[in-house]
Amino acid sequence: MLLRGSLIVACMLAASSAATAQPAYVRVSQVGYEAGSPPFRAYLMSSAAETGATFNVLNSAGQTVYSGPIGALLGTWSNSATLAYSVYALDFTVPAGDGYTVSVAGPAPAVSPVFPVEDPVALYSGLLLNTRFFYETERDGPNYISNALRTAPGHLTDAKATVFQTPPLNGNDLIATTGTPLTPTGAVIDASGGWWDAGDYMKYVETMSYAVALQEIGIRDFPGEMGAQAPLNPPAPPNSISYAGTASGAPTSSDFGPEALFGVEFLMKMWNDSTKTLYYQVANSQSWANFPNLLCDYDIWRLPQADDDWDGCSSAAQYICHRPVFLAGPAGSPISPNLAGRLAAAFAECYQLNRMSQAGLANQCLKNAEDVFALADTSYADPAKSVGSGTCSSGCLLTIMPFDGYPETVWDDDMELGATELYFALRSAGGNLPPGLPVTNPMTYLTQAAQFASNYITRIYDAGYSDTLNLYDVSGLAHFELYRALALAGNPSGLPVTEAGIRNQLLAQVGDAIAQAGNDAWGFGGAWNSDTTSHGGGLSVMASEAHYLAGTSSYDTYSRQWLANILGANPWGSSFIVGDGSTTFPNCIQHQAANLAGALNGTSGGVPVLWGAASEGPSYAATAGALPGMNRCPANGGNPFQVFNGNDGPYNASQKAVYRDNVQSYSTTEPAIDLTSTSFLMWSWRMAGRPAPL
Repeated sequence: MLLRGSLIVACMLAASSAATAQPAYVRVSQVGYEAGSPPFRAYLMSSAAETGATFNVLNSAGQTVYSGPIGALLGTWSNSATLAYSVYALDFTVPAGDGYTVSVAGPAPAVSPVFPVEDPVALYSGLLLNTRFFYETERDGPNYISNALRTAPGHLTDAKATVFQTPPLNGNDLIATTGTPLTPTGAVIDASGGWWDAGDYMKYVETMSYAVALQEIGIRDFPGEMGAQAPLNPPAPPNSISYAGTASGAPTSSDFGPEALFGVEFLMKMWNDSTKTLYYQVANSQSWANFPNLLCDYDIWRLPQADDDWDGCSSAAQYICHRPVFLAGPAGSPISPNLAGRLAAAFAECYQLNRMSQAGLANQCLKNAEDVFALADTSYADPAKSVGSGTCSSGCLLTIMPFDGYPETVWDDDMELGATELYFALRSAGGNLPPGLPVTNPMTYLTQAAQFASNYITRIYDAGYSDTLNLYDVSGLAHFELYRALALAGNPSGLPVTEAGIRNQLLAQVGDAIAQAGNDAWGFGGAWNSDTTSHGGGLSVMASEAHYLAGTSSYDTYSRQWLANILGANPWGSSFIVGDGSTTFPNCIQHQAANLAGALNGTSGGVPVLWGAASEGPSYAATAGALPGMNRCPANGGNPFQVFNGNDGPYNASQKAVYRDNVQSYSTTEPAIDLTSTSFLMWSWRMAGRPAPL
């Protein structure tokens, strides 16, 4: 995400303040390790030679329960031309049901944070509840959920929002209109509800349809974790882990059904099926080239409820008080295939989940899904078009305004997912379909899904590119869904891909990540400098899918390893998901409600944090820039993580991997609904082990 916008205990604060003097560190998964899956791996990162060093693992009583020499040198992590850390494996086995620390004795001693070893349900149930807390807190409109961070609804004027044409932007992404700031279409719609995209108050169809689709798949596939069978009071994680369940207004169940429905209801407002009109964005983040006095969303720092009467709704605040909605195109016009595919998926999954309990809603969802899918503009021939610097002059996919805010360049994967979910939807009806559907044969959509999968494979590998599950590429989920659809259909002949073929494709993409992990000192399967948290969660999900498909235990090991990488087993020793860590997670996220109403140093004094929010994590650079009203965080402006910044290794050695826990650094600490979407699937896979039968 190029344009989006720790809890540290006393002993860790002391360690951080003396970071330049301490030559060695032990990095662990601060959420803990799954019982029954030893050996567990920690990492020793040292700037000194560790010849002859040994390590002990101590339980909560201070007793040594494991001892041994440090393991193999895994590689180096270079901070600068003069400072390089050697990274060693620390593999060990300990009993479940306790908290542990790892202590290294040698030329450069070091001690780890405390971490638990428990069964997956004990480790992750509370963290799935944390994730739901994040989405509840992101709710916009009258149906907000009151909690310690949210005390009033926001943007009630969105209920009567004026629709505008998308304005032209200049080379600096400033709105370049003259005469009038924005051109209205004459339409007024109800654009209330939905989740804010990130730490700002923007609402985008692109990210919301992605988050909804993944939530609905999670509800369907993991009913005991994310669905109606989820416990009303899921087990709290070990005492060392922060937990939303202790806060006033926190959810009492990890059932994501209400959240997915909340998202679907907003998407149904953004798609007018009677006129075949799509609205793709609510609110404006861009400044004006010729109207410098006008405010946009990024110009002010406030709680959401302040917008409805910001500055008395002066002329400068007209697009703050009355937020614009932007039109994707004329009624009935072709729809950018990335949006068409994921919208169709979200609507088709809505039908799958609700056809028995809310027939009217489900039937409209299915009609929406078919109509949106039919309007997809599949004339985009080259998914790599206009990648360059992230800007696009022509032929771009529609994402948000500006395009380089979310520079998505592939779309066959979105259409593959949409077609597959339409297949599941039609098949689930057993012939009892609502009237008026353009397509009633599920095989029509299965054939199209197979064709889009084949197109994706050809185009991506011709370009020498593959990606892991995240907002920009959903193939890591679409391929798995298509595999299950082909299996359900009996692997029919004559399709562009077979059940075995799509299985092998998914395993090949996981294999690419494994190859990358073999060249990384931390065993991470992706880059350390681009949407790191989201990619890490997506990697873990894909490895779980591969384990399900192939039954090979090494895939399960990689799923746990990549999960650990974003939860503390990394150069910075921090979890990158708020609240999900025993000692260190982002305190200073760029999120207005969290900054103004939440704790800025963990959960001290009973003030909550935005539990479950997945931040960007390490990036290519940190950013800076303050707004009036922003609470300074950290208060001293320091950066204890700077000493651990380094090159991104063999994956992209020319790029720096930088992490800064600072409210001004949107590139590393801003959370978002799409970034968080891979985590709820990650927790569910780890707890359930396999999806429920279709």
